[in-house]
Amino acid sequence: MSTVTLTIDGREIQAEQGDTVLETAKKAGIHIPTLCYLEEINEIGACRVCVVEVEGGKALQTACTTPVAEGMKIKTASPAVRHARKIVVELLLSDHPSDCLKCIRNQNCELQSLADDLGIREIHYEGERNQRPIDDLSASVVRDPEKCINCRRCISTCNDVQNVYAYAMAERGFKSTVTPVFEEPLSEVACTNCGQCILACPTGALHEKDETEKVWEALADPEKHVVVQTAPSARVSIGEEVGMEPGSLVTGKLVAALRRIGFDRVFDTDFTADLTILEEGHEFLQRLEEGGTLPMITSCSPGWVKYIEHFYPDYLDHLSTAKSPQQMFGTLAKTFYAEEAGIDPKNIVSVSIMPCTAKKFEANRPEMDDSEFQDVDVVLTNRELGRMFREAGVKFEPLPDEEYDNPLGISTGAGLIFGSSGGVMEAALRTVYEVLTGETLEKLDFEGVRGLEGIKECSVLVGDLEVKVAVANGLGNAHKLMELISEGKADYHFIEIMACPGGCIGGGGQPIPTNQEIKEKRMAAIYSGDKGMKIRKSHESPAIKEIYEKFLGEPIGEKSHKLLHTLYTKRSKFPKLEE
Repeated sequence: MSTVTLTIDGREIQAEQGDTVLETAKKAGIHIPTLCYLEEINEIGACRVCVVEVEGGKALQTACTTPVAEGMKIKTASPAVRHARKIVVELLLSDHPSDCLKCIRNQNCELQSLADDLGIREIHYEGERNQRPIDDLSASVVRDPEKCINCRRCISTCNDVQNVYAYAMAERGFKSTVTPVFEEPLSEVACTNCGQCILACPTGALHEKDETEKVWEALADPEKHVVVQTAPSARVSIGEEVGMEPGSLVTGKLVAALRRIGFDRVFDTDFTADLTILEEGHEFLQRLEEGGTLPMITSCSPGWVKYIEHFYPDYLDHLSTAKSPQQMFGTLAKTFYAEEAGIDPKNIVSVSIMPCTAKKFEANRPEMDDSEFQDVDVVLTNRELGRMFREAGVKFEPLPDEEYDNPLGISTGAGLIFGSSGGVMEAALRTVYEVLTGETLEKLDFEGVRGLEGIKECSVLVGDLEVKVAVANGLGNAHKLMELISEGKADYHFIEIMACPGGCIGGGGQPIPTNQEIKEKRMAAIYSGDKGMKIRKSHESPAIKEIYEKFLGEPIGEKSHKLLHTLYTKRSKFPKLEE
């Protein structure tokens, strides 16, 4: 790679040819503020916050789009640059609600932080303001267009990362705005509810549908027995919501904190992740032996499920019929657990803590009522739970480590790694290998399916059969695999797909920010936790053996199929056009 020499703020710097001024400054430890910029996703210079002064240039230039050149001399904080940035931010604030104290992103808002950094204490621009209604019809995502700054980060993320194309620009000039396509409510377009747009949004223009008040009300009702399940990745990310370092593994403290705010029983979604492996693994073996539809694709990610329903509805038979761990738990909470505990299921309120906004939509799917009630009553994202902890004054540091409740709190390392891309596949292979061969698997770590790479492939020799598998994270990568299937070029047996980049550790309900570095730390904590578990294979869990013996019968048997499997719905890419 050829290099150039340039000067930034009086420092001589060597830069790689083709890098932008922003990239070069960052590598040199020089901070240039940004607002619309998302590395490799949204690099359009729309907000003009990153402007710099280039000697000899006729005007200030955007650092995120200007390539470096030999001999370039740049000033990042000259009077002209600072003045220009202040004007840009003041203009944004002049058309922005002044309700920071009530905003869901208060103290975690990039616009708010930038205004503070620039020392803005008054707005010099007054006049007409755009007034647009809140769109809260989606089960998962709330849009507050008055807080939108037209940075287009949501559009680029939805289009270029997720390949969903749910957002677009509408109107022109002062009236221009980001909106769902056809200017419809988000609930009326082919949105997958993945929430990646929320992670991308710098303000409170996009956020999860907050259901914390429902949970507070249930906890305060003496007639209700409120149980909670925590997703695998919650234990490596919820710490960030209470001021801990990313990747902090806080399983025991999370359990203790949930008890402190009043939950009657604290259970683990990892239990039903293990159960999912038994059901999904046996379904895969059945398809192999009986000539069923291959490749079989995992069905744990509700954002992915809704994506295939909209964009590849003719390939729904490739999906495993197994419910997600969240929904399996919801069914068992109001059947098996209710029976064991002697509690009328109508009095059980089932709450789940998830890294995922799409789980809210999933819980409200009409078919998710095999317990004869709504199986999961309320889904809280990790962000919502963080708000509850802060409201209740719960501090993690002094809490003891406590254990999950039985019987739905016993799990394995295989259930834990569901939280990371490749984890479902790895957990399945640990079980499928031993069930099919009757032999003990010597090496449990399948390195080939781990990591943040968009698509991973490997082959595993299971007895005499070479099983070809693929793992995709992010819906853009799911699209690539589905195109191979539609063209008859996918010779895989088994595919894992997670809607969010990185899997659940990068879910749309995770703490903000969620970037590559933070995802790597969360992933490392997941695998560290797996290594430390006494049992690392789903089929060896004593709790899983017990529930089959006492209640379910056998994997993919009549009862387990009724309670733990589901069906899917063909949907249109353009719902409003086909009404």
